[in-house]
Amino acid sequence: MKLLRVGPVGAERPALLDQDGTLRDLSGLIADVDGALLADDSVLSRVRDAAESGELPVLDAEGLRIGAPVGRIGKIVGIGLNYFGHAAEIGAEPPAEPILFLKAADTVVGPDDTVLIPRGSVKTDWEAELGVVIGSTARYLSSAAEGLAHVGGYALVNDVSEREFQIERGGTWDKGKNCETFTPLGPWLLTADEVADPQDLDVKLWVNGELKQDGNTADQIFPVGEVVRYLSQFMTLYPGDVIVTGTPAGVAMGRPEPKPYLRAGDVVELEIAGLGRQRQEFKGA
Repeated sequence: MKLLRVGPVGAERPALLDQDGTLRDLSGLIADVDGALLADDSVLSRVRDAAESGELPVLDAEGLRIGAPVGRIGKIVGIGLNYFGHAAEIGAEPPAEPILFLKAADTVVGPDDTVLIPRGSVKTDWEAELGVVIGSTARYLSSAAEGLAHVGGYALVNDVSEREFQIERGGTWDKGKNCETFTPLGPWLLTADEVADPQDLDVKLWVNGELKQDGNTADQIFPVGEVVRYLSQFMTLYPGDVIVTGTPAGVAMGRPEPKPYLRAGDVVELEIAGLGRQRQEFKGA
């Protein structure tokens, strides 16, 4: 299923995009698309049955804002340098273990919302990524297969990053990852049962119409199941938590000087096969 949240910021309602591309209202059936929904198989089954019946109310999509497809996110865990191509383009050795950082849930915006370039920023960068949304509590998992079994769904993410803040200002990566609006998410959450292989998804990103990233999740150093297993050794993953699994080659940081970092007025578009498309205009904070 393609689950969405639509409407004004802070007042989104749950919705579903059916097989015919019709947007349908779920607010009479569920309160929200969140961890509680993903963890409840009986409610998910009711949603599937309602979707198949074709009786859910139709929503007029004209002019309707699409919000982030997951509400009440507990935590966002980022995985750094998780593509062989991306590590190579910045001259880094592939890590022996996943590199972790955290993003605050309040950085999440809708897929087409404006993204703000921080004041003083000269190195704001793009990162098209596969987002993994946890569907059941994961603690001390013993295999990658178990890791995959705890995934509730997948979504497209732009892990916007300020490279000077991230790398040159000391401390942890977090200061370059947590600026306002730095995690556009969506447009929809695709339930895990509809993703045959998360390691075979095309990832693309354009800046002002020019293709910058053209990769595939097959290039991930640590595949999705292993990432979930690994994280569960260090933290408990709860339904609705989001994992941002890394970006393929093609970011501004990996390009020759002068590196084409984002400026106010730039437009970034990105897509992953089956997970939809985003479009953001960048403006000054």
